[in-house]
Amino acid sequence: MGNGITVQERQQWMATLAKSSLADLDARLTGLELPEYSMLRSPEIGLVMVRGRAGGTGQPFNLGEMTVTRCVVQVAGPEGEISGFGYVAGRSRRHAELAAVGDALMQHPSWRQRVQKAAIVPLQAIADQHRAQQQEQTESTRVNFFTMPRGES
Repeated sequence: MGNGITVQERQQWMATLAKSSLADLDARLTGLELPEYSMLRSPEIGLVMVRGRAGGTGQPFNLGEMTVTRCVVQVAGPEGEISGFGYVAGRSRRHAELAAVGDALMQHPSWRQRVQKAAIVPLQAIADQHRAQQQEQTESTRVNFFTMPRGES
């Protein structure tokens, strides 16, 4: 990718934008006074086929369909025009639009640091906190089985 951005870095911030809640994403991005952007592809709702593998390594099979919303925006700037893509689970047009804007701004040299600090880092912290809470709740319901020796016969 250009601008010294690796594919893994972009995948990480796109996942953060897509998996965050709409309320959290909206609060973080709209507080930045976003630049003007145009829609290359307005938010569209569709279906994707979800595939799975038994045990994670077995033969792939079609698990079912999932609703997704996608959007493509273009942000203009002194460095040129940059396209941003947003793909989110569910039917939220606004979430897909904001995810696309966030993606475009993260590729924009003059916006990257601001968006990273104001949106990506806090959204990742929220996701980590949710993950830790879920893990803690799961651990609290774990049952440890042990074997007791039967009486001597």
